[in-house]
Amino acid sequence: MHDLETTRPTVFVIDDDASIRNALHLLIKSVGLTVETHASGRQFLNDFDPTTPGCLVLDLRMPGMSGLELQEELHRRGISIPVIFITGHGDVPAAVRAMKAGAADFVEKPFSDQFLLDTIQRAIAQDTQMRKRWADAERARDRLETLTPREREVANLVVAGKASKQIAAELRISQKTVEVHRLHIMEKLGVGCVVDLVRMVFAARMCPAGTGHRREMTFSPVSGAWPQETAAELACFP
Repeated sequence: MHDLETTRPTVFVIDDDASIRNALHLLIKSVGLTVETHASGRQFLNDFDPTTPGCLVLDLRMPGMSGLELQEELHRRGISIPVIFITGHGDVPAAVRAMKAGAADFVEKPFSDQFLLDTIQRAIAQDTQMRKRWADAERARDRLETLTPREREVANLVVAGKASKQIAAELRISQKTVEVHRLHIMEKLGVGCVVDLVRMVFAARMCPAGTGHRREMTFSPVSGAWPQETAAELACFP
């Protein structure tokens, strides 16, 4: 995995027209951005490391795998990276379809150099924020997975809003034992209150299939997942 703090984002340009690839390469490189060019979607998929931050600048219509088909393939593989489609005049309906499928933006030909560069910078900022959320989710998962099975049971019930007395009755242990478990949970997770625990749990669940290597969370206490009613009850927490 790349270090978000040190890895420079890369702009991936995919176009079957060599003259356009070269022109975009020179333009993007001129503002100090790292850029890679590919002649086809297949070539890009063969070379792409999903942990590399950045964005795609992609021709909507290409022979072989089209831009839309590449976008669909990335989605199928669980890879999230902002996509900027370059479209020709009259391609707006297809661009709208791409936007509905999750594209970051589209640029219609002819376009100004500055407009494209501004669009790329917005896409890179979006990718940076997205990857930070994934990193935060990974850290939350790692902490939650340090809990013992019994601590997970107690934590699950705490997040569900149950008091220590209720938890003790449900798990058939003493209330004092519940309080000891709660203390250990808070210490292990580095949280100071139940609200912080809830935030950590829901942060851990915000781990979409984004970089192609996300793992499923193994923190699944009593019911195999955090209760759906808990999500509804605690959705008000920021």
